[in-house]
Amino acid sequence: MHKSDSIHAANDSTASNDHTIHTRQDQKSVLFVDLNQTLLKTSLLNEGLLLAIRIRLLFAVRVIFSLLRDRASGKQMLAEKVAPDYSRLPFRHEVIRELVSLKEQGTKLVLATATDRRWATGVASELGLFDDVIASDGNTNLSGSRKLAAIEEFCSRDGFAKFDYLGNSRADLPVFEHATKAYTVGPGKWLSSSTSTPIQSIQLVDTAADRTASILKLIRPLQWVKNLLIFAPILLAHEFGNIEKWQSAILAFILFSLCASAVYVINDLFDIESDRHHPRKIRRPFASGALPVTWGPPIVLVLLVVALFLAVFLPFAFFGVLTAYLILTSTYSMWLKRIAIVDVLVLSSLYAIRIIAGSAATEVPISEWLMAFSLFFFLSLAFAKRYAELRRLADEEARDVKGRGYEVADWSLIESIGPTSGYLAVLVFALYIHSEEMYQLYANGWALWLVCPLLLYWITRIWLKANRQQLTEDPIVFAVKDRVSWLVGALIMVLALISRSV
Repeated sequence: MHKSDSIHAANDSTASNDHTIHTRQDQKSVLFVDLNQTLLKTSLLNEGLLLAIRIRLLFAVRVIFSLLRDRASGKQMLAEKVAPDYSRLPFRHEVIRELVSLKEQGTKLVLATATDRRWATGVASELGLFDDVIASDGNTNLSGSRKLAAIEEFCSRDGFAKFDYLGNSRADLPVFEHATKAYTVGPGKWLSSSTSTPIQSIQLVDTAADRTASILKLIRPLQWVKNLLIFAPILLAHEFGNIEKWQSAILAFILFSLCASAVYVINDLFDIESDRHHPRKIRRPFASGALPVTWGPPIVLVLLVVALFLAVFLPFAFFGVLTAYLILTSTYSMWLKRIAIVDVLVLSSLYAIRIIAGSAATEVPISEWLMAFSLFFFLSLAFAKRYAELRRLADEEARDVKGRGYEVADWSLIESIGPTSGYLAVLVFALYIHSEEMYQLYANGWALWLVCPLLLYWITRIWLKANRQQLTEDPIVFAVKDRVSWLVGALIMVLALISRSV
């Protein structure tokens, strides 16, 4: 077994051990194993509450109040209505490898957790490692001294004079104190200083540096490229030399990026279950267990507080647009994304809101032509994103989409609607070239006509990539990484400059 996957001494008192959990061969041995943050990288209670909020908000509120009154009955109430997909849970494979080794040596393994028995039994059945389960039952919340009492009763009944314990919770200090040998995951320094029992630790692969990288992945800075739409009003109004308006636009871009990141965190919290069924999204920090879900709310709070505080330096209209964006996108993350067609309409509207935000921040008016073009153009991209997902599931012979309102067979309908919407955007642009507004801003309209085939090419190419299943992410993010998209964008900028020259 690799060194990083074995159990290492956590302090000097255990440094002389052989660095792996080992059993006494001359007598029966029993090891009690905690579940949350020990066998799992996550907490089932926290994930269950998120699932309940997403499904039935009022029920989740009742569960929270029940947990405050009586934790055991609250857990039972929640477990009766919702359950995780046990096969997709983020297990600590370092721990499982050690348990498999112990099982082969004859150690009796018992899952001992404060989680409700329904969920604990589901986890034990999924792994097939444990000989027995002791857990909360609706009357007793099995943590701390109550867990110790249950363990001692189990040992007395089954003839074990001593027991070992593997856990990672401060609430279980009484259990650690009475264990013959105690094990934890990670550094375990806090535990070594809290109990006289020798502590050994299973070294984990993830580190503090991994946590930092996971936070950056969580807030998705690459997605901030969408917020460049905030600069559209001053660019299209040819306000190139107005420093004050550019300063306002830059601040608006930063604030929208912070708010967008906060919403991405909310999205990941409520999409844990569906993300674990996706080949790429399963690597997201919350779905993979790289970050505890309890980190989500504080991160969201910091991002929003900073953004809303700095918004006072911009016109009040921008604050209103930013608030509307937060409400709409949060509602989308929690509920609207599960309603077919509504989800893509909302997505396209969120792009348009960024343009409106740029107008509000810089106090530069936007034309109806721009809004009409944006609606059809971004609706096409939203459909492309959903189409690519449905085509992948169709090839996997899946029947429905986890966490969405679509059936896999809907891909053929979207294949017709999506490109058509994109071509309508080009039609709106072509009509704009003959409008009075165009003649007021551009001297060489013929250059704008050349933009039309470039847009048609790019939109068709995006859908061609989606059909070939080469579009594996958001089309905007794909474009940022795509050299052809950069070339098309550069040509459009050159034509725009030519069109306004005199």
